[in-house]
Amino acid sequence: MPFCGHPPQEILLTAIAALGRLGRLGAVSRLYASPAWPDPADPSFVNAVAVLETGLSPAALLAALHAIEAGFGRRRTREYGPRTLDLDLLDYDGLVRTADASSALVLPHPGIASRDFVLRPLAEVAPGWIHPVTGKTVEALLGRLESRSAEPLPAA
Repeated sequence: MPFCGHPPQEILLTAIAALGRLGRLGAVSRLYASPAWPDPADPSFVNAVAVLETGLSPAALLAALHAIEAGFGRRRTREYGPRTLDLDLLDYDGLVRTADASSALVLPHPGIASRDFVLRPLAEVAPGWIHPVTGKTVEALLGRLESRSAEPLPAA
């Protein structure tokens, strides 16, 4: 979804650069396009995965990600609705965490194993990644998907 006339690819690349202010930015995947979900009539999503080394706690990192989203006009008005930017915390050093009364933060991200638009770029930047709950590799998780809709975008 464009923001202030900027296309999603540009927004995502600028947001990735902003991650560098939260720690040391490591590998960054190519950009991928995938149909919007749950309504494919909405604008396509643009996705990527970045590796970040940070001294922030998981909760502080998630708050910082939400602040970056807000800087790009993200408003949480409708679950799964169109948005200018959506930054997810996928994994934090293999930490396993369930939501509780003090926080809704779940690690690893609960949708990671079923989303090719996450797994494909994740396999690029962390090919040896192992899901800390299931013990399955990113490649094994990709192999279990019935369909794949995320496609790499041409380099700018």
